[in-house]
Amino acid sequence: MLSRSGLRGARLRVVSLTSQRRLLNHFITHPAEPIPPPPPPAPSSSPSPKQFTLAVKDNIATTIPGLPTTCASGILSKSYVSPIEATIITQLRARGAVITGKTNLDEFGMGSHSIYSNYGPVSQDTPPETSAGGSSGGSAVAVANGEVELALGTDTGGSVRLPAAYTGIIGYKPSYGMISRYGVIPYANSLDTVGFLSKQINPLKELIIGERGLWKEHDSNDPTSLTAAARKRCAAQRRGYRSRQGQTTELEGLKFGIPLEYNIAELDPVIRDAWAAAAKRLQDAGARIVPVSLPTTKHALAAYYVIAPAEASSNLAKYDGVRYGVRDAEGASDASAGGVLYASTRGKGFGEEVKRRILLGSYTLSSEAMDNYFIKAQRVRRLVRRDFNRVFALENPLQERETFELSDLPEEVEMEDKWGPEEVDFLLCPTAPTLAPKLKGVMEQQPVDAYMNDVFTVPASLAGLPAISVPMKVATEGAAGLQLIGQYWDDARLLDVADAVAKEVRT
Repeated sequence: MLSRSGLRGARLRVVSLTSQRRLLNHFITHPAEPIPPPPPPAPSSSPSPKQFTLAVKDNIATTIPGLPTTCASGILSKSYVSPIEATIITQLRARGAVITGKTNLDEFGMGSHSIYSNYGPVSQDTPPETSAGGSSGGSAVAVANGEVELALGTDTGGSVRLPAAYTGIIGYKPSYGMISRYGVIPYANSLDTVGFLSKQINPLKELIIGERGLWKEHDSNDPTSLTAAARKRCAAQRRGYRSRQGQTTELEGLKFGIPLEYNIAELDPVIRDAWAAAAKRLQDAGARIVPVSLPTTKHALAAYYVIAPAEASSNLAKYDGVRYGVRDAEGASDASAGGVLYASTRGKGFGEEVKRRILLGSYTLSSEAMDNYFIKAQRVRRLVRRDFNRVFALENPLQERETFELSDLPEEVEMEDKWGPEEVDFLLCPTAPTLAPKLKGVMEQQPVDAYMNDVFTVPASLAGLPAISVPMKVATEGAAGLQLIGQYWDDARLLDVADAVAKEVRT
């Protein structure tokens, strides 16, 4: 039993934690008591699953009382409760998830630093100084501070991997179509992927590829969820690759590709040195480091910022104060007198970054601009996917293999034989081109400057490939991430290898 002095200490700790949450601003909704998983259906002979704490990004729908879904937007009331629960929430609660709250984010997932929120920016330290990355910054901070064991985010162009790099944790984006998106408020349907943040890779392996692995579960409510037959076909092509006989280390014999095009002028020298040191550590552990070329990479970021806003402008059209969203009373009055209800509601409800992307997307979909922007961006996307397929030793189970035009390859890429260059198991590159910047500097940036943070994460998203960011040691104060990218549906091996890589490069 606690003594009076011990009880006072306990209260002080609670107050301190509440104060810290307020300063970091990483939770939007944080109930007084965590939400336990539902009891297993009776009768049940199987033991109850082991419970774990979970934070949920607030663009993933929950029907639990006291956990509204706001998308960090003024157009959705803080009391709005979704009529449906996201499939991923149902799946994780059945596996023992204890939900601790809904986390802050860039409004509707649109941002790289979690500063475009109706509830204020997220910081990873106190007083608020350093960006937590975006748009899943709130989830990343909850994990980094040890408040939860696992957090859900969404990754459209790097929104799980970038916060993971800035906060020094694990951020994993599965293959597109593996995890159900039903109940996830869409930003860009062809890019959105539910992602996971954790301090350790083992919990992710257990959830994704364990006995009750999520990779097996098709969701008929989600048209982008791979069918059960397609999942079995993809998995069958991956059998035998996870175990290699005769190896003396977990990394021996693996080939890691270093994309030559990722050594950009904007890359911070501290990150460049850490990247080179990490590659050296893997080489010393028995892996092979091979230069590869992804020539379309230089166009990937531009293509992403055409495709994603175009899809966003379509997805956000329903937030008009009639179908969804808080109606502006003044606008409604003006509308009855011949004014425009939609313009007033959307003008006051959406933040500046969301408006910016809606306008950009609407323009690129217009008849005068579609051919020059949207259609060309889709062609670039196809070329990005082709570049990835060419450098991986494994084939993409959903696409036919294409060969290189050898005359187009840079001189630095060595030929394995007359048919072309060496093929690799995984790609190795930084997650972000810089360390986590200060919030003050980020808020003074031009929006286009912030888009550069996604330069290394966007290509894998355009191609729908699995990617993971693991903490990487740097020579100065701060956190950085090393990104591993795998071939489509090679998630099981990616998680295994990332675990071994993290042990090599973290210290």
